[in-house]
Amino acid sequence: MHKVVQFNTISEYNTFNNNPTLHPLISVIDFSKANERSWEGEKSVKIYYGFYCIFLKDIKCGDLRYGCNYYDYQEGTLVFVAPGQVMEIETDGKVYQPKGYALVFHPDLLHGTSLLKNNTEHTFFSYKVNEALHLSEKERQIVLDSFSKIEYELQLGVDKHSKKLIASNIALFLNYCDRFYDRQFITRENVNRGILEKFETLLNTYFSSDKPTSIGFPSVAYCADELHLSANYFGDLIKKETGKSAQEYIQNKIITLAKNRILEDHLSVNEIAYELGFKYPQHFSRFFKQRVGATPNEYRNSN
Repeated sequence: MHKVVQFNTISEYNTFNNNPTLHPLISVIDFSKANERSWEGEKSVKIYYGFYCIFLKDIKCGDLRYGCNYYDYQEGTLVFVAPGQVMEIETDGKVYQPKGYALVFHPDLLHGTSLLKNNTEHTFFSYKVNEALHLSEKERQIVLDSFSKIEYELQLGVDKHSKKLIASNIALFLNYCDRFYDRQFITRENVNRGILEKFETLLNTYFSSDKPTSIGFPSVAYCADELHLSANYFGDLIKKETGKSAQEYIQNKIITLAKNRILEDHLSVNEIAYELGFKYPQHFSRFFKQRVGATPNEYRNSN
């Protein structure tokens, strides 16, 4: 059996976890207050969230899936969920006591605050697999302190300062998460380098096939999907590793291949354009000149 649970409001989720609703649009959840849980008779449970969730769980209650893949989820990690996402928990049906914390807030809370604009910069809400945030002890304490400050504001009740102070504390917390992810990209350098090598191999394989002529050159989303990563996580990782965006990396690869093929006299510029995935040769010529400073024919003649 596959159970589906849907939470559209903060109060619904508070009720499910025996947590008081101090504010209709935001809550700090203490899972130790929730009743023992068991998904008896269920192989998996799909949970829909209509709001932002940041989970810090201190017990593993089943493997977390997003789409067809698994989260890199362990005890003491942070997992981010955006409104409208569906999380799947694979369960063994055993009874367990939830532990840990969560910050949940509705998108309506962001209206009229700077957080609405700046929240688009926090790409980790769109991360999928192998992408949870693994915290050090000090980082974990900062997370708990952030939750505590937000909880303090909620306990005071709503006044004219509440919305600004709550939004400011959320923004500070998310900025810390940006810093922690930067640290994780560095400390997982060997893993990231392996992904970069796979990316390079993927591009080489792609351009040596007939895919460019049939479907065009590869998009960032295509490459991320082939490497079983979300587009945002993949883009952030490539940027941290190379200093270039994933799109720039693909474009540089196209230029390198184009230069090599232009020097092969038996290929016309039109043939090269089609082989690299350009629908129209004039688009290829314009693209090449923008990045090299010469048209394909000029580059061939000068070399």
